[in-house]
Amino acid sequence: MRAIWKGAVTFGLVNVPVKVYAATEDHDIALHQVHDEDGGRIRYQRRCEICGKVVDYAHIDKAFDDGERTVVLTDDDLSSLPEEKSREIDVVEFVPSEQIDPIMLDRSYFLEPDSSSAKSYVLLRRTLEQTDRTAIVHFALRQKTRLGALRVHGDVLMLQSLLWSDEVREASFAALDERVRITAKELEMSSALVDSFASDFSPEDFTDDYQAQLQTLIDAKLEQGEALDTDATFGEQPEKEAGGEVIDLMEALRRSVERNAAKKKPAPKKKPAPKKKAAVKKEPAAKKAVAAKKPTATKEPSAEKKRRA
Repeated sequence: MRAIWKGAVTFGLVNVPVKVYAATEDHDIALHQVHDEDGGRIRYQRRCEICGKVVDYAHIDKAFDDGERTVVLTDDDLSSLPEEKSREIDVVEFVPSEQIDPIMLDRSYFLEPDSSSAKSYVLLRRTLEQTDRTAIVHFALRQKTRLGALRVHGDVLMLQSLLWSDEVREASFAALDERVRITAKELEMSSALVDSFASDFSPEDFTDDYQAQLQTLIDAKLEQGEALDTDATFGEQPEKEAGGEVIDLMEALRRSVERNAAKKKPAPKKKPAPKKKAAVKKEPAAKKAVAAKKPTATKEPSAEKKRRA
């Protein structure tokens, strides 16, 4: 595996240097588009609508269009943003693991210790295991500020990016507003059906049948000589797109605990001032409690993946 990012997990004054690796990979068979008459490769060109020239990826900037005006954002503009420069996975809070709704989970990454000693890494891992909590973190990756869940996966720390709350749609279906009568007998029969399919989940028991059938089809065509010479039909290939260990761990932990404890201490009472005007007391904003739903998992014998265009 090749690391895609290097930084550090920070909580309090504790710093855990890490390398970040993608935890998943795509095994779908890559298919290209070709002309049905001669098998020539179909390619999409990045053509400027003003000058008509084909533009290399290196000369392409990003832009925002509000409907009337367009703001061009260069790579220098984007890299100047404070969050883009951040190399920290900043722990915001530690929450009960069951409070994270799986619908919010996005991509997964493995974290590897990136220092001469893995002590701070192992300490964080064992702390999460012992407390049965997940760390909610902020980090910047690929020009985006992301929310993440840091948890334990086997012997390693795993970072899972989370969707922002406004990215999760609310399910609202009129059909479910109607009252539906379910008899005890129907529920009993349905439960019996579930019991007949009951099993323990083993991911290795499932295979992508479509990809296997597609590979068999390709192999058969190759064996029968139904193939074209790639160099003769695909032409020139376009250039690819660019795409500290804690010195004293115990001291850092102690200072972090003291600092957090100091934040929670109530402010000392002030002596009453001479009565002039009644002071308006501001009320603290109430934190919104997020109700965690526990979705039920559905197991299917095989899942057919969507074929790439």
